[in-house]
Amino acid sequence: MRIRDLFGRDRPVFSFEFFPPKSDDGERKLLDTVHRLKELGSSFVSVTKTGGKPAEATVNLTARLKHEVGVEAMSHMTCATAGRTEMNRIFELIRDKGIENVLPLRGDPPADQLDFVKPPDGFGFANELVQFIREREFPFCLAGAAYPEKHQQAPSLEVDLANLKVKVGAGVDFLITQMFYRNADYFAFVDRARAAGITVPIVAGIMPITNVAQIERIAALSGATIPAALQRDLDRTRGDEAGAREVGIRHATEQCRELLQRGAPGIHFYTLNQSPATSAILRELRRDYA
Repeated sequence: MRIRDLFGRDRPVFSFEFFPPKSDDGERKLLDTVHRLKELGSSFVSVTKTGGKPAEATVNLTARLKHEVGVEAMSHMTCATAGRTEMNRIFELIRDKGIENVLPLRGDPPADQLDFVKPPDGFGFANELVQFIREREFPFCLAGAAYPEKHQQAPSLEVDLANLKVKVGAGVDFLITQMFYRNADYFAFVDRARAAGITVPIVAGIMPITNVAQIERIAALSGATIPAALQRDLDRTRGDEAGAREVGIRHATEQCRELLQRGAPGIHFYTLNQSPATSAILRELRRDYA
């Protein structure tokens, strides 16, 4: 199923993001995790492209989740280290594995590279990769990344939004936002996007907090703002992992509930391959739609 067909059914779309584990045992545990999330009513899962593993790791795990677990799945794919011939081969592999959904991304530069450098005969931006896929008529539903507080490398909100409009115009079917902790940022972003003529569904990306130091590092890297009140609650739980997880679950549940009540078409959970927090949140939210 193409994920775009899940929207507009009067029920929110819940999805989860994972990355390929380092070991076979880790992959077995991840499959068990996704089985449990499927029972809670997850709409789809996505698998990231990690810098340390080849593209095949992402594609193969996505295929296993789709065909063995029986949940709709989407492959992330970046253009950071491959040219057009290699990207064409990868998309042919995705198609031949029966995967119907792809999230094309520029991707981060390799660890030994300070700034992003366009690969020879490759792509410099995600919109170029989207256009490449559409020109070759691969039969994929395409997602796109969006940034409520703007991409960190964009000089302004206006420039970031203009870049997003180009990407959507190249053939993106729906958007998933970067993580955020202030719902006002999401709603303001959606208003700007709609005013700019972007009409595709905009799914809210949520990363439940389970570890204070970890989330502070991730927020700093992504540009996400942690609200002062939430930061105070987290500061009181330093050294108390259970307490931090409780604060994170409570905040994310409140976030998601308001987002859905005010029209967000779905929630995409950045799980970091951990399921307890997201499972607890989804159980709470499912009560609203029982």
